[in-house]
Amino acid sequence: MEIERKLLVDELPGDLGAWDAEELEQGYVAITDEAEVRVRRHGGAGGRARLTVKSAPGLRRVEEELELDPAAFERLWPLTAGRRVVKVRHSCEVGPGVVLELDVYAGPLEGLATLEVEFDDERAAGAWTPPPWAGRDVTGDPAYANQALAVHGRPPQGA
Repeated sequence: MEIERKLLVDELPGDLGAWDAEELEQGYVAITDEAEVRVRRHGGAGGRARLTVKSAPGLRRVEEELELDPAAFERLWPLTAGRRVVKVRHSCEVGPGVVLELDVYAGPLEGLATLEVEFDDERAAGAWTPPPWAGRDVTGDPAYANQALAVHGRPPQGA
């Protein structure tokens, strides 16, 4: 089970260069109203790859991940044509068990940045105070789910 909040980022934090960073390529093999199946590669060609199944977007989601060898990723990647995102994920631990993951998108989504934070329970998610550079909370907003961004692109401003 995944409990996660997602916020838009209006201005990147000044210390972003000190955060860990990794390029992610992800594509969606299947998307329904109830679930998504995606493949993701970390760090470019030859990097670590995973197949992930998630329930519909929201604060609480079912999530299962399976490791993929590079050849399996390459066989599945063509099935994601037209349903892909590329981003750099910056991560920084700001407290015990609290890791900020700031995604800066590339390609057609360039200019979009989101912040995701996972929590142990819904109480902790509700009590968390976002950093001052974080913008609007879009947790559960289907327009900002990565699968929707991959298929429909960036939502209009204000959406």
